[in-house]
Amino acid sequence: MSPPLITHLYTADPSAHVFDGKLYIYPSHDRETDIQFNDNGDQYDMVDYHVFSLDSLDAYSSDPSVSSAAVPPKVTDHGVVLSADQVPWVSRQLWAPDAARRKGKYYLYFPARDKNSVFRIGVAAGDSPVGPFKPDPEPIPGSFSIDPASFVDDDADESAYLYFGGLWGGQLQCYQKGNTPDDFDESWLGPKEPSGPGAKALFPKVAKLADDMRSFEGPVRDLVILAPETGEPIDADDHDRRFFEAAWMHKRGDTYYFSYSTGDTHYLAYATGDNPLGPFTYAGRILEPVLGWTTHHSIVEFRGRWWLFHHDCELSNGVNHLRSVKVKEIFYDKEGKIVTERPAE
Repeated sequence: MSPPLITHLYTADPSAHVFDGKLYIYPSHDRETDIQFNDNGDQYDMVDYHVFSLDSLDAYSSDPSVSSAAVPPKVTDHGVVLSADQVPWVSRQLWAPDAARRKGKYYLYFPARDKNSVFRIGVAAGDSPVGPFKPDPEPIPGSFSIDPASFVDDDADESAYLYFGGLWGGQLQCYQKGNTPDDFDESWLGPKEPSGPGAKALFPKVAKLADDMRSFEGPVRDLVILAPETGEPIDADDHDRRFFEAAWMHKRGDTYYFSYSTGDTHYLAYATGDNPLGPFTYAGRILEPVLGWTTHHSIVEFRGRWWLFHHDCELSNGVNHLRSVKVKEIFYDKEGKIVTERPAE
């Protein structure tokens, strides 16, 4: 396993993007707290975001002829680009963010609790990938829960989508009546989710972003994930495969890859489809459990190789809320499945 990329701060939930040939990382910024660990995630008490950039990942290549001649990359910390006190609607907990570029402008998407302690998703815009980002004064209309992941397709219109949702502390289970903020049911707050014979797993959510990238074009939809052996939605009790949090979308060729965390079983898993709105079919695991409770990631192509960014708690000696970003190279086999070892030629 590679060493942490960033060591002067605790960072987690890395969203990696390549803009104009440079790699940028948009992570959460973990900090020390006296809040005791609980399943609601109160100990993850983050208050701002930094942006980091680097020019090379050769030192982490699985090809010894590349990595042996490389030195660890210089990671530039571009400082705080957004803080909670800049966002009028936020009360606390700036959790996992993501970023996007569309039509020359950059957008930072972030979840946080509003003044009623309900998670919503906000957006801030800027003219540079390293900010500064100016937040909208209200959350995105119609948004809820956590872990926004933006995806801009390679079609002529640069169609853009926002994926989101997270169980337990992320409150996704509170929206079983519908996909609007008005459907919030506080009786489901806490480490709860559907279970039992016949119950199906809750789906992550997706909405097409409007041209302004600050609102949704149409309703929030379920992103359906199917079990390959049945063609039916994954069972709620199938915790090794059901969606928990940490949505991410990437595209390779004509295939869309939706990846996510299984939460309490600590896997990174993925599903594939031929439409960014789904449905998707479960395809396998990307990462086995790491040190620490959470696992959250991104996948990006950089200089002809594919990379998995993730985090663990090695630097903090296992403190769950003090995490560090790591990276490893990943591969695809001839059928397009993600594999963690370089396939034989």
